[in-house]
Amino acid sequence: MFARARAAVAPGARIGGYLPLEQYGALGDGRSVALSGSDGSIDWWCVPNMDSPPLFDRLLDAENGGCFVLQPSEPFTVERGYRAESNVLETVFTTASGCARLTESMNSGNAGRLPWAELARRVEGIEGSVRFDLVMRPGRRGDTVNPYHSTIGRHTVFHVERVLGLFVHDDALACDWADEGITGTLTVAPGERRTVAIVAGRDEPLVAPDIRQIDARIDVSDKEWRDWSAGVAYAGADRDAFLRSALALKLLLYSPSGAIAAAATTSVPEAIGGKKNWDYRYAWIRDAGYTIKAFLAAGAEAEAKAAFTWLLNQLRETGTRVCYTLGGGAVPPVSEWRMPGYRGSQPVVTGNLATNQQQHGVYGDIFETAACFVACGNILDSASAKLLSHLADKCADRWRTPDAGMWELEDEQHYTMSKISCWQALARAVELADQGQLPTTCRERWSRERDRVAQWIEDECWSDKQQAFVMYPGSDRIDASLALAVRFGFDGRARLKLTLDAIDRELGAGPFHYRYSGMEKEEGCFLACSFWMVEALAELGHRDEARARLERLTAALSHGNGILSEMIDPETGAFLGNLPQGLSHLAHVMALAVLDEANDCD
Repeated sequence: MFARARAAVAPGARIGGYLPLEQYGALGDGRSVALSGSDGSIDWWCVPNMDSPPLFDRLLDAENGGCFVLQPSEPFTVERGYRAESNVLETVFTTASGCARLTESMNSGNAGRLPWAELARRVEGIEGSVRFDLVMRPGRRGDTVNPYHSTIGRHTVFHVERVLGLFVHDDALACDWADEGITGTLTVAPGERRTVAIVAGRDEPLVAPDIRQIDARIDVSDKEWRDWSAGVAYAGADRDAFLRSALALKLLLYSPSGAIAAAATTSVPEAIGGKKNWDYRYAWIRDAGYTIKAFLAAGAEAEAKAAFTWLLNQLRETGTRVCYTLGGGAVPPVSEWRMPGYRGSQPVVTGNLATNQQQHGVYGDIFETAACFVACGNILDSASAKLLSHLADKCADRWRTPDAGMWELEDEQHYTMSKISCWQALARAVELADQGQLPTTCRERWSRERDRVAQWIEDECWSDKQQAFVMYPGSDRIDASLALAVRFGFDGRARLKLTLDAIDRELGAGPFHYRYSGMEKEEGCFLACSFWMVEALAELGHRDEARARLERLTAALSHGNGILSEMIDPETGAFLGNLPQGLSHLAHVMALAVLDEANDCD
């Protein structure tokens, strides 16, 4: 799945200056992520961290945004994809005069992540002769900064506020400097290889490596990715597809802290021209919990443990919030940049309002994560057990109150999925106590409240009219997140299958699904929902149907470049929303894991 793709829209045929989102691939080093377009333009890269201000921001400002372009001078066609079991990206450009390969990497070293940001781009001639135009233009972040360059020793460096950068190349490359950036050309013939790179940092001394060292690190990085992939435990028939999503999730793991970013971008719209343009460069408890389970399913215990420890530390130090910064602590208030936004979609924001919402789903997410961590043979320490016991008590007290729900809505209700999450938390707490992982002092209380929640859901949330669990009591609206109730082991399998039928009936659009009733008027289909449906059907024993759905989804997403966005337009296939979107990839991973009967964590 998502192996190698030809662009659905001709490369370079931007829409109002903006590249279709499905034509981006992602590069990462465990600290930041860059988006590389199929036309040779890197349009998004935050330095040095995923949630830092962007160095390149053409993704949100086609005319004045920063970019790093390496593109054939004449018309071209493209074939691109990731190297096998790696996050090193290859693009083959074919022109009338020849063919050349562009290999791109956010470099690491033999000992892991480098202590600086290093973005490397290697061009190799394959046939004939291909000339490339080069542009490196730092962004102005909506005219809040003015980049400039200066000479320090023998180096020309660029400055963007507190970011210091170096454009590294061989002596044969002639380039022109201006405050706006760099322009130049390079030509390759068969067997020739030219490499250019950016080394950058923020408020730190800058290393000035030789271009030959940087070029060699492309292959070192590729080997590091392949070594990691070799340790992925999944051995099912869909291993290549499983690995591609696992590698995308690995890009979102912020290695300095262990946090897992929801996505690598901000303000990419859920509908073109719409206002649902949020900053996802933070760590949600929900996404972290699901991703930890996905890493456990992949046998990536080091990543799962790091993320789980980070999550527990945040609960201890900052309290129960919906999301946190990647470095830890509360997400800042929302602010706006004066930028056009992707295809004119405003506002362009940093920060996220969800951090202060009340969402009961966090209880279920935390306890499901703990339960899966333990189920794979691991042990909770006494401090973590005490913290989890306190959270179970909190859930037992608060489950009767309304909340913002999984979808972070302004209208607080008694959302069915939130109640199921409370049931899930208390059920897992009882199980962990029975296993000796949690103190048993309040075990009977948790058990009683678990059963009360279950009865309340059965009594209040079922609709005879819809023949389904509805979004909240008294409503006829259907919520696709209820497919997750199957994963969580909620009772009433017959009713859950009827609910899945209602999700298909009310929210389905081809192989895809909208989040809940009415969203077809506001946004695209939410990719995770369709993978949740595959997983739920497989869990309920409908494996042939689940497999057929997965194959339809795979075919419908095959025009991408290996990463998934948050949403998709079901009519055009255009990707929508922030990307790479962790929730989409982890839902894909879990669907494959459930379809593989040999998976040890299910």
